[in-house]
Amino acid sequence: MSNKNGIRFESTLPVKMRDGVTLYADVFRPEGNGKFPVLLERTPYNRTMPFSRSMSLDSIRAGLSGYAVVIQDCRGRFESEGEFHPFVNEINDGYDTIEWIANQDWCDGNVGMFGGSYVGATQWLAAMSQPPALKAITPGVTASNYHEGWTYQGGAFELDFNLSWALASLVGANYDHLVRNFGAPPDKVHELLDMTDNLMDQYSHLSLKDWPALKGVGDFYYRWLEHPEYDDYWKSIAIEEHHQNIDVAALSFGGWFDIFMGGTIRNYLGMSENGKTENARSNQHLLIGPWTHPDSIPGFPGTPIGEEYFGIRSYSGTMDIHGVLLRFFDHYLKGIKNGVSEEEPINIFVMGDNKWRKESEWPLERAINTNYYLSSNGNANSRNGDGLLTTDLQSNNSPDTFVYDPQFPVPTKGGGLCCYDSLGGAGAFDQSDLELRNDVLVYSTPVLERDVEVTGPITVKLFASTSATDTDFTAKLADVYPDDEKSINLTDSIIRARYRNSMEKSELLNPGKVYEYTIDLWSTSNVFKKGHRIRLDISSSNFPRFDRNLNTGGKIGEETEFVKASQTILHDDKFRSHVILPIVPR
Repeated sequence: MSNKNGIRFESTLPVKMRDGVTLYADVFRPEGNGKFPVLLERTPYNRTMPFSRSMSLDSIRAGLSGYAVVIQDCRGRFESEGEFHPFVNEINDGYDTIEWIANQDWCDGNVGMFGGSYVGATQWLAAMSQPPALKAITPGVTASNYHEGWTYQGGAFELDFNLSWALASLVGANYDHLVRNFGAPPDKVHELLDMTDNLMDQYSHLSLKDWPALKGVGDFYYRWLEHPEYDDYWKSIAIEEHHQNIDVAALSFGGWFDIFMGGTIRNYLGMSENGKTENARSNQHLLIGPWTHPDSIPGFPGTPIGEEYFGIRSYSGTMDIHGVLLRFFDHYLKGIKNGVSEEEPINIFVMGDNKWRKESEWPLERAINTNYYLSSNGNANSRNGDGLLTTDLQSNNSPDTFVYDPQFPVPTKGGGLCCYDSLGGAGAFDQSDLELRNDVLVYSTPVLERDVEVTGPITVKLFASTSATDTDFTAKLADVYPDDEKSINLTDSIIRARYRNSMEKSELLNPGKVYEYTIDLWSTSNVFKKGHRIRLDISSSNFPRFDRNLNTGGKIGEETEFVKASQTILHDDKFRSHVILPIVPR
């Protein structure tokens, strides 16, 4: 049903939670006295901003399409009462808000949710509480676990994201709230804003727990540092721990260069395998473009992804993401038979070919997991070295060594960044200058004689020793253009050595002992064209995307002393370090 009679707007409607706290919402709904399916957005980013009303999903277009739209400030944000503690209140608040909506005389009993990033988190967290009226969600660029893949990755603290998100998006963006609810003087607020403009100075502050800026106004930041392990604090709000309790259809969308891309895929897989009912398991959909975090949110204009251009088809506006979402809701909330349930559930953008492609499963059954082994004569340091990436087992390999000095870490350049551009941008960038460093080991295939497609999850198995009791190892997959014109990052990750066996328990190292490390590079879809090369970079830092491991083995967040670490990467007949690439036959 569509509406041609106009839109009614109601502002600042109070919605009382079970503990007496009142949250406030705005409502867009079709004129008249009918009942409509409702689309809900719960946001910490100010419900009155154009971003909230039209970027994730245009409220007017949805209203004219026969939906009521509710946009609500989360607890402790802007006009809503209470304390904002990321994630923990969204389960009950989501349930109570949906129940309130279902009891309104303009609701037909069917509720869907939309939005990306933290707004995607509010959808999954609400779905965990199983409100009867919630039938479908469209969570974008969001995680499945707020420890691994949000606050930490591979055990390393996601410093750039955590600090910039807290400063720029949660604290500095809420000026009136700080003054009203925390009694913060205007000078304090301006101090925080000045820090946001000088983030590079803030990244280097030690210890992390002693960083004073958010004391009293963003204490959640310090709670995250108090829980470096995956403990009950995180498990209680981890979506992937509760997929078996969730019974909704979902369209999960993300980007190959999004900071939460791993969680987007894990939510799709977890719900497809473990959702509460057959209805939930069989009605999961996945959409992944060649996007960074903001590019993945519908409504943002298409731009080059870092330094790379993936063609006009890559723009979210070209494919009309808003129309895709409304078509999804038409099927699951209105019962319209528009083909959504008959289509292949996965739609991915294949970089290199620069085309969208429908798939029926993930990982792809036809993809052949292929080991590409690291090889050298002990001189893989920098792209001028002799590092080789090969499918053939090489003999007489000498180990590669480098010194990791946390006072001079490898700087971050592109990749999965969010949310305040202090590092030159997220996405695909030429890594050639970083690959000139001697503390970066570079392994490349020979020049490709044919196109090679890599689509699916990517894992590095690394055998290494170190002189330290704790350290980090990083891996980065890159597409090298002919004549070394440029080396474009595709995906990267990190492992903190003390968490090599489990994110739940810290285990320090015996210096000099060889350990096996698994580095999860999440996934990508890229065609390495004929004349290109496939490259893997190995190092021990990616700063400030991740905090520096100071190599002391001290308590996370409390270290202040620097120790250099001598790193040895082995790739011989006994210790065969390699990267597993899913090769799709062409």
